[in-house]
Amino acid sequence: MQERIGSRRTKLRLYVLLNVNRYWLAFELAAGMFVFLVLLGAYAVPSFRQFMAGYAPTRYVFQAFIGALITGVTLVVSISLVVLSQEFGPLGEQRDRMSGSMGFRADVEDIFGATSPPEPNDFLRALVENTTEKADALDDTAESENDDFREAVEQLTDDIYDNANVVSDELENRDFGEYTVVKAALDYNYSWKIHQARRLQDSFDETMDRDTRRKLIDLIDILGFYGPAREHIKTLYFQWQLVDLSRGMLYLSVPSLAVTTAIALFLAPSSFPGALLGIDNLVWIVSASAAVGSLPFLFLTAFILRLVTITKRTLAIGPFVLRSASRSEDIEWK
Repeated sequence: MQERIGSRRTKLRLYVLLNVNRYWLAFELAAGMFVFLVLLGAYAVPSFRQFMAGYAPTRYVFQAFIGALITGVTLVVSISLVVLSQEFGPLGEQRDRMSGSMGFRADVEDIFGATSPPEPNDFLRALVENTTEKADALDDTAESENDDFREAVEQLTDDIYDNANVVSDELENRDFGEYTVVKAALDYNYSWKIHQARRLQDSFDETMDRDTRRKLIDLIDILGFYGPAREHIKTLYFQWQLVDLSRGMLYLSVPSLAVTTAIALFLAPSSFPGALLGIDNLVWIVSASAAVGSLPFLFLTAFILRLVTITKRTLAIGPFVLRSASRSEDIEWK
């Protein structure tokens, strides 16, 4: 996916938004906040301790932290529960979901000629590898066609081989719940491949023989199955992440609430006398406490950034290409 993006800045931004571990990103943001506050406190005029003695700002700030923590964590967990409650339903709805899932697998297995894997990563991998098989079959039948058609098929199959090999390796031996599964699913730009295959079908429909046309339709069909499969697995991943998000915020809220409450109740201008590295100890304590108090919000930010980025990059399903990086530069319309 990053190879299809030209700008180095965009690649770096995409790496931070998607690939960096969410827990590490939250702690790195908290560390950045800590350093920023320490630097401000070190150069404050008058000194931070004098400012504390005159205005007692920490009491008001950390009281606000306490209210925000309780309200924010409660709200996020409630929203997560509402989203997950969609999994609950009467027997009829559950049966319809089961029928839809089994029907989709049956359609895919008609093309596979075998039972499809039960694991999401292996199921996607089987779909991706099957596209290479269909592309290989198309390439074999294209040998008897005209030069223009053979050249177009070769370009399409090379694109499928290169992309599928990378994605298949990324999906191998992965467990569902890991971002690497969704990352690999995003790496396979099936929309553009469907578009290329359909333009082949339209441009050479009158010159293709029946066997070649059948192979091309088989390739379009298997690419068409990849879209709903990816969307379903993406939905399951989002629900999985909402559970992790709720659990992580609850874990972080307890120490954050304890630290912010202690600062609001007990910190006085005379607390922690002395200095470390030339910076008042009070600055270190208040900065660290503010960073700890912000951790649940930063954790939420890290998770939501990934989820909304994935959502933006998968808004369309089928042969709709929304990003300029994936578009052809020389499409000729009749």
